[in-house]
Amino acid sequence: MDRTTGDAILLEPQGLVPFAAALAQQRAWQQRLLADPDGPEAVLLLQHEPCYTLGRGADPAFLRFDPASPPHPLFRIDRGGEVTHHAPGQLVLYPVLNLQRHGADLHLYLRTLEQVVLDVLTALDLPGERSTGQTGVWLQGRKVAAIGVGARRWISQHGLALNVSCDLAGFAAIVPCGISDRPVGRLLDWIPGLSCDQVRPLLLAAVAARFALQWCDQPAADALQSR
Repeated sequence: MDRTTGDAILLEPQGLVPFAAALAQQRAWQQRLLADPDGPEAVLLLQHEPCYTLGRGADPAFLRFDPASPPHPLFRIDRGGEVTHHAPGQLVLYPVLNLQRHGADLHLYLRTLEQVVLDVLTALDLPGERSTGQTGVWLQGRKVAAIGVGARRWISQHGLALNVSCDLAGFAAIVPCGISDRPVGRLLDWIPGLSCDQVRPLLLAAVAARFALQWCDQPAADALQSR
């Protein structure tokens, strides 16, 4: 297939996606890029069924429940960072990128994902900010986006979770990202009535701009998925 540099396949599953299913899809696209590093990249944008995830070196002490009997499914995965919570009303973005095309620098990659969220907040006229020495994005002292990534031979997986309108109650069962002195927030608390449908195009525009991605048209994406 002829393509221009920067072509990416956008995958937006409908409904709530179980975490295990999204992880399997990321790994499948990662394998494609490992096999063909010059092939199209992929970006998954979705909402998860309620669950908790722990990074590869996360401390179970940040769980406020028995890991043998979690309130929602619990997964330990191969990303950086501590424990976080996924729930409906949270937009989760999983870029599967060949990072050698994007600076080959994981620190730079994390800062660029933060900038993607900051771009979204700017578009909403909200004063997002970084926190020195910590990964993520805050809004007036509340963490609204968690970021944790992994990579295999520079092919990325995992990504960012932006709290839009999700119920924050599930975060009470953990110490989110291992940060005990700064609360979690959601954009709905600043913009009443805000929905994921309103934020989704802003997030896609920001990630496309920051990583110079050009979305493949649907027939091209279908052809690639069927190979």
